[in-house]
Amino acid sequence: MRLVQHKKEAYWFYRFLSVFYDKFVNPLFWTPLMRDESLALAQLDHPDLKVIDVGSGTGFTTQGIVQQVPAHHVTCIDQSPHQMSKAKRKPDLQGCTFQLGDAENIPAQTDAFDRYVSAGSIEYWPDPQRGITEAYRVIKPGGIALLIGPLDPANTFARLMANIWMLFPTEAQYRQWYEAAGFTDIKVHYIRPQWFRGKSEYGLAIAGRKPMPGPSPLPLKAPTESKETPMNLQRWLQLIWRVVVGSAAGFIFIPIALLGYLGRTFRKEQHQLPPAYQERLNAYQIGALLFVLVLFVLLIKWMVQ
Repeated sequence: MRLVQHKKEAYWFYRFLSVFYDKFVNPLFWTPLMRDESLALAQLDHPDLKVIDVGSGTGFTTQGIVQQVPAHHVTCIDQSPHQMSKAKRKPDLQGCTFQLGDAENIPAQTDAFDRYVSAGSIEYWPDPQRGITEAYRVIKPGGIALLIGPLDPANTFARLMANIWMLFPTEAQYRQWYEAAGFTDIKVHYIRPQWFRGKSEYGLAIAGRKPMPGPSPLPLKAPTESKETPMNLQRWLQLIWRVVVGSAAGFIFIPIALLGYLGRTFRKEQHQLPPAYQERLNAYQIGALLFVLVLFVLLIKWMVQ
């Protein structure tokens, strides 16, 4: 598995990332347009729907859900209390039910929800098939499970860094996991932020319908790992190096995104988006971009000396 594709490693990764996640990181990689296009697959078309948002984090995806479904019909599940504390303070999420829990062992009854949504969470699941099988279990027959995640990069360097950091599945793997869990009527929509100019696809939203009540026809295996596993010195050292190296690999994508936005300012856009969907760097990101550019200039100056 990838270095941060473990429960405790993901916990500590977000323990530190939660400090600046909403203001700095998330707006680069998971935008309002990407969210709204993805949520269209969930068919949140009735106010009485009961929705579970698994891996809800700071609540950005949940904020899109509650634009269509009342907050008191939405349950948010996440293993990070630090991310969840950010979501709980958002005014439009007052009324949501918040519960600490694990995507691979969801604390909910079988056939309990009309819709399942999970965005940007599968990357950290030790056993993605188990998580998708749990998605099948917790929704009602006829219900829809929507999963949003990244795709394996085509660029060699990006793929190397991505696969050190966390899980970047292929589209075929997403489909295989959904079909194995028992979902039917599977639909896919590709998504990308506006800075991304790669020829390959960036990420996808995949949705499937549960055809019959009860748990998935795919038998659940025992969990590959548990966050409650006792920690000894060896495990702590392993956790530390995984989080440090994995985070370093992941943070390489931040200057790539920042420079992508910088390049975008000099290109004429093919179409004009509504103001709510126009992506711009905020003050925190501009400061980081200037820092990256200064480092780049200093590096060039040092190399030519």
